Amino acid sequence: MRESNVSESGSEKTISVEIFTDGACSGNPGPGGWGALLRYGRHEKRMQGFCSRTTNNRMELLAAIRALEALTRPCKVVLTTDSSYLKDGITSWIHNWKRRGWKNAKGKPVKNEDLWRRLDELASRHQVEWRWVKGHSGHEENEIVDRLATSAIEMGLSGELEQDENGCVV
Repeated sequence: MRESNVSESGSEKTISVEIFTDGACSGNPGPGGWGALLRYGRHEKRMQGFCSRTTNNRMELLAAIRALEALTRPCKVVLTTDSSYLKDGITSWIHNWKRRGWKNAKGKPVKNEDLWRRLDELASRHQVEWRWVKGHSGHEENEIVDRLATSAIEMGLSGELEQDENGCVV
């Protein structure tokens, strides 16, 4: 374990994890995929999933959810996404949605409420710093998770990858 990945917090150690996520959809709605890269020191885990009918925003959310679900204990997380919907939603909009009883500024139900609630619950278990990067701009890890997400669609449509059970409903 590298010293830079562990910080003292009282008598417990907090593990630092980098997460990179992306979602993709062929049509909107249509078949979708998500990809995630988790990095802890020199260890990496790549994850991907498929939904036969979904939206790009649901795939962006599901990528972050699945990555946070993979963490087995509270961590210090830097989660990087190219989705301003995901980053702005979890860092800004969600506070007003919760105050309004999961209604948006126009009084309508928040889209993807099920996934926002799950993401909010998972994020509360960790110290998460949310970062945004421009997609398709040469950011190495973002390109990796983009390939994971798009290949998940191809693999799902060919039967090589089973559908992610939860979160796929449009």
